[in-house]
Amino acid sequence: MTSSVQPANVAFSFGSFDYICSQVALPICPLVGTTLGGVEPTCYSRNIQVAGGMLIFEPGTLAIHIVALIMTAIMIYNIRSKYTAVGRKEIVSFFYMYAVTIILEFLLVSNIVPSASGAFQYITAAYVGMVVATLWCLFFNGFVVFQWIDDGTPKSLWTLRLSSLLVFAISFAVSILTFQNRSPFSSAAPTGLFIVYFIFSAAFIILYVVLQVVLVVNKLDDRWPLGDLFAGLVFFAIGIVFEFVLSARICSLANHYVDGIFFCAFCSLLAVMMVYKFWDSITKDDLEFSVGGRANVWEVKDPLLAEDDRLDDLPLPQEPRRM
Repeated sequence: MTSSVQPANVAFSFGSFDYICSQVALPICPLVGTTLGGVEPTCYSRNIQVAGGMLIFEPGTLAIHIVALIMTAIMIYNIRSKYTAVGRKEIVSFFYMYAVTIILEFLLVSNIVPSASGAFQYITAAYVGMVVATLWCLFFNGFVVFQWIDDGTPKSLWTLRLSSLLVFAISFAVSILTFQNRSPFSSAAPTGLFIVYFIFSAAFIILYVVLQVVLVVNKLDDRWPLGDLFAGLVFFAIGIVFEFVLSARICSLANHYVDGIFFCAFCSLLAVMMVYKFWDSITKDDLEFSVGGRANVWEVKDPLLAEDDRLDDLPLPQEPRRM
């Protein structure tokens, strides 16, 4: 059977990836659609040939992914250094999951795992599962700061781990059953996958933002963390526009060197960095119990020095006036 590619001139339809894949080459696109081979985008980034004749797709995006992994490692280190901060262990799980998602996307987008290989659909299903589970983990962290469960306890951590595993399993199952056309799922009409990948993911992000706004407004005196929160939301929204709306235009203007995936990856990294900055701004490390991390300015508590300071503040005795 020979593969064919659907023309890119298609309209948006809820539950269909045809329009989205006509704008940008997502890892899912070769596995869904009404024709074998999926929908080819109008314009996509050029590839490069490496040693052995292997073609590497999206080289610019891969560079962003490498930077993202480095920045994620730095953020994880800083989070782990805040030994007594609220939700430290829970939020670091989000960054670990984000790193795994980047690695999976790196393998799929780069053609290191070719779309014709048997493992491609399973790795793509794992990628979809990690995307949704990572955003669920972010949503869960929105509850942690309210202290409905003591953070860092086995109850909190295992609730997070098991719920994230469940979300991953559901997303993976929906994806692989869709790719393999197992009833009632179909790659020609992947409505279930569309809902899991887009609707659930968007819902988790929106709910997280709402929870954090409620937290800052009702629990904190400082409103500045809202700036970090909304900056992250804006970066994420801009990345979505670049990827799904402007990708073909960017690709043409850039002469196929980059496309919307490049800018979406960059904006997503900025959004994740804002999540870290927001969390860092609403949590405080207890200096009394901290044994590492940043250098701290300590106040001198010597009682003799304190007594001298009090004596210095006393008024000097005055001579009595002579009559």
